Amino acid sequence: MDPHHLRTFVTVARLGSFSGAARALGYTQSAVSQHIAALENDLGLPLLGRRPVLPTRAGERLLEHAGSLLLRLDAARADLARFAAAPSETLALAASPLALRPRTLAALPATGVTLRTLPRDEVSAAVATGAADLGLVDGLAAPSDPLRLPDVAPLTAVRVTEEPVAVVLPAGHPLAGRPGLKLADLVDARWLDAPDAGLPLDRLRSAHGGPSGHGFRTALRHEGTDSRVLGALAAAGHGLTLLPVSLAATIAGAVAVPLSAPRLVHRVELLHRGAEPSGPAAELTRRLTI
Repeated sequence: MDPHHLRTFVTVARLGSFSGAARALGYTQSAVSQHIAALENDLGLPLLGRRPVLPTRAGERLLEHAGSLLLRLDAARADLARFAAAPSETLALAASPLALRPRTLAALPATGVTLRTLPRDEVSAAVATGAADLGLVDGLAAPSDPLRLPDVAPLTAVRVTEEPVAVVLPAGHPLAGRPGLKLADLVDARWLDAPDAGLPLDRLRSAHGGPSGHGFRTALRHEGTDSRVLGALAAAGHGLTLLPVSLAATIAGAVAVPLSAPRLVHRVELLHRGAEPSGPAAELTRRLTI
């Protein structure tokens, strides 16, 4: 498959319009139609209906592959571009919200840094495609276990920090006086669903070992990356959330009760391409991993 044709197909499917895809990609509408026809001819299958413009069943299946295929191509191009590029004097850092702990922030260079806060699942892609020199990503893991990251490209992941996690409860909650809490005792509680600002509920379900979709019901969904808002929602009684103990302990009007079982930690890892970073990226890597 020609990657240019594949990218055109993805854009048409996303926008639901040949003319819209032409504007987005800087092509003529005729060129977009030719790309789609060539791809359909190559695969021997119709991929898009025309009125309305919607993927066929075969097109839907191709879309499941297309994102990762195009990401891999972009990652390969970015990886090879490093050999021709001059050493950079600036640093582009992508980070998930909970990865930006006091220690990581204190280690940043005084100047020349561009920091982008991204949803957790987008950090690996930013590093792989060269949009960021380094990535900081966080998640739940068993002590000393690596994070389970998307397989978007050959990336190196290095441990930065690990710390216990705590359940954040309103100060007047019946469980606020407990010395510790088990996930098994909280399956039927109402939780805040904040996949970008907090720790995803599907990870809690997986850690609990229950069937898919069982328990940990959503009381309120927060679509944003501000962990302070998440903590304030928990303190106001809109649902429980799980946070690193150092952050949970700072939330006004809330009580942080340590999670006693299963044994889980909040882990932060540093991501980079290639064997060794260079320039400011190398210095930040050294500061964070000593």
